[in-house]
Formats: sequence, C-alpha cells, structure tokens
Amino acid sequence: MKSACLDFVVFIQKEARACLFAGSFLFLIFISKYIHVFGLARYDFLFLAAVLIQILMLVFKLETKDEAKTIVLFHVIGFVLEVYKTSPMIGSWSYPEAGFFKLWNVPLYSGFMYASIGSYIAHAWKGLELRLINPPPYWYSVVVCVCIYLNFFTNHFVWDFRPILILAVFALYWKTRVEFTPRTKVYSMPLVLSFVLTAFFVWIAENIGTFYGAWQYPSQIHAWTVVSMQKITSWFLMVIISFIIVAYLKHIKVKRTES
Repeated sequence: MKSACLDFVVFIQKEARACLFAGSFLFLIFISKYIHVFGLARYDFLFLAAVLIQILMLVFKLETKDEAKTIVLFHVIGFVLEVYKTSPMIGSWSYPEAGFFKLWNVPLYSGFMYASIGSYIAHAWKGLELRLINPPPYWYSVVVCVCIYLNFFTNHFVWDFRPILILAVFALYWKTRVEFTPRTKVYSMPLVLSFVLTAFFVWIAENIGTFYGAWQYPSQIHAWTVVSMQKITSWFLMVIISFIIVAYLKHIKVKRTES
C-alpha cells in the first residue's frame, strides 16, 4: 500500500513536470488579463513570453532540441488550423484584441496552445517511460491522423465524419495499452482512455482560457459561458493527432539509432 501511494505521488510529480510548458502558458493567460507589461498588447505579451519560456527550457535543459523541434511542428499545425477556423467564412472563434504579432487576424501565440499538448505528451513519454503494447501498424495511425486533421477543415462544407473517425480510433486502438513507470513498478491502461482523459483536461484548460478572454467563441461574445462539451470530442481527436506525431517521431528516432 505504501509503495502504491509513493508511486502515485511520483506519478503526479512527473505529470506536473510534463505540464510545465502548458501550465506556464495557462498562467501567462491568467496574468495577462490583469497585468500590462511595457505597454505591450496582450497577444504580443503572450507570444513573446511563450517564446521566452521555450528558450529558458532549452537553456536549463528542461527540454531537448528534438522536443523543441516537435513543439515548433505542433505550433505550425495548430496555427494553420487557427487561420482557417477564424476566417470570415468559418468564424468558429475569434481573437478580438489588437496585436502586432498577428497574421491573418490570428495572434502568433495561438499555436502554442496546440504546442502545449505536444509538449505534454513528449515530456510524459520520456518521464514516465511510456511504452505501447499491441500498437497497430504506424501507417494505419498516420492515415487516421491525416483524416482527422482534414476533417477539421472539411466538416464545414461536407458531412462531419467525426463519429466515424472516433469509431475508427476505438477500433484501431481497442487492444492497445500504454505502459508507464512512475518509479520501478510498471502500470498500464487502455490507450484510448488516456486520450479521453487528456482531452477532458484540455477542455478544462480551454474553459479557463476563454474565461480570461484569451479568445472567444460566438456564444461568449456578450457573456462568458462554459465551452460546449462537444469540444471534448474535438480535443479527443486533436490529442490523437499529437500522440501519433510524437509516437511516429519516437519510432523514427529508434530506427535511426538501431541503424
């Protein structure tokens, strides 16, 4: 019992460590609501502060160069999606405040919200020594990853394939478990369950972000309301994209090491 409790404490510590960038970024969103730094627009402060955090994590070796490159990749993937979703013809959400570091009316800091998910997965993978049991072939996962990402763009014009994609994910990873090691004992859980739990906590973070006005959904323009729980399915699929990318990059790195 004592060993299990200690394992749980270490697990929480390593989870908190994996959330270092995401937690720091969420804290920035909170303080940016109330603190004006050197006359910077809020969006500009968030972007510059997020970049500074990334630099400090590299300098103090809290993050490797490979992990930083992965986060940049997530930033680009997320930013492209942001540009599309906030465009006048779609208008899924908006960034109403002014800022210098904005492209196509999207603040550059927005990509870091997606990078936060990638950062968490990459650090949790390393810190908890994640290992997949009975994973499907990588190219199956890549195909699902591409289909999920494309559906985020096409669902405004054709039928939303989200229900089919979610069923495909459950079918693909039904037998897959993820092992993790807080200290010495190895624990495991269904991989799909880890997707659901991560998506739920991202949804909570999204509620915090919108509450402090970092961005707005159409239903929140006049007064803040809880983000629709339907967004959990969106984050569920986005978490899968992030996980597959990290897993694929880890797979490539192992292959290169072996060769």
